[in-house]
Amino acid sequence: PDSAPALRDALDGLRERLLERFTPERSDGVDWMALYEIMRRRFASLGMSDLSAEVDDFGMDAEAIASARPWLDLLYDRWWRVTVSGDEAVPRGRACLFVANHSGLLPWDGLMIAAALERRQPVAPRARFLVADWLATLPFAQPWIARHGGVRACRENAERLLRTGRSVIAFPEGAKGAAKVFRQRYRVQRFGRGGVVRTALALGAPLVPVAVVGAEEAHPVLFKVETAARAFGLPFVPVTPTFPALGPLGIVPLPTKWSIAFGAPIETAEFGADAAADEILVWRMTEELRSQIQSMVDAGVRERRSVWR
Repeated sequence: PDSAPALRDALDGLRERLLERFTPERSDGVDWMALYEIMRRRFASLGMSDLSAEVDDFGMDAEAIASARPWLDLLYDRWWRVTVSGDEAVPRGRACLFVANHSGLLPWDGLMIAAALERRQPVAPRARFLVADWLATLPFAQPWIARHGGVRACRENAERLLRTGRSVIAFPEGAKGAAKVFRQRYRVQRFGRGGVVRTALALGAPLVPVAVVGAEEAHPVLFKVETAARAFGLPFVPVTPTFPALGPLGIVPLPTKWSIAFGAPIETAEFGADAAADEILVWRMTEELRSQIQSMVDAGVRERRSVWR
């Protein structure tokens, strides 16, 4: 706001100079004043042209999703050649809490799971994927992630989404899942304090286990640099076969073969909302859920022919 008067003064000064210098007989056939007016309007609405009328209360932009769909489809169908199994058991017409294993700093797995669900149930509200605090607060990443369906991971956000009929994709391994080095791939880490189970119990939402195989080789982390990363608000800087050796090109994920398997939904409504305060039940269900996802991941790794096909 403080810079607006200065910007207007600069534009007014530019207009006067154009009038003085580019009279009709010296215009060389170029309508400089028309160009000036276009530039003035662009400055006045800087950043506003990117806003859609269909942005929801968490920042997801339907127009941004539509614009991104061609390259998301390219990643899904051609780059990672995603195969899906078990999706026929996913409850229709109900908001579910999908719980998946996690890998990598970037939320490719959340985007691909959301795409798989959208293809299965195209008329349902698009599932939203939860992202870690550090990623949700990065100044340049946060707007892009929010516009494409990412929501900051916390129980309040998950409950609010589920109450309004929107399914949620959660990665309860958190930073431990994203930080796994290559030798630890597909070892599902501990699920924190059972937040996903508490949320499902409190709202009676079905818990659906999900196993993603292939994502952990898309950005294979050889080792991590943690000390320097803290200066940029990152938990670590990954060193992969292509990053930082290839610079920005190293961010491009490898074309591994992906599979996404949905397990049988776990109904929670029968326990009642008060069960969310039962620490023993929450702990038991959390461990059983983690163990089920680990078994599904192990099966997916055994069944694939190779990392690439």
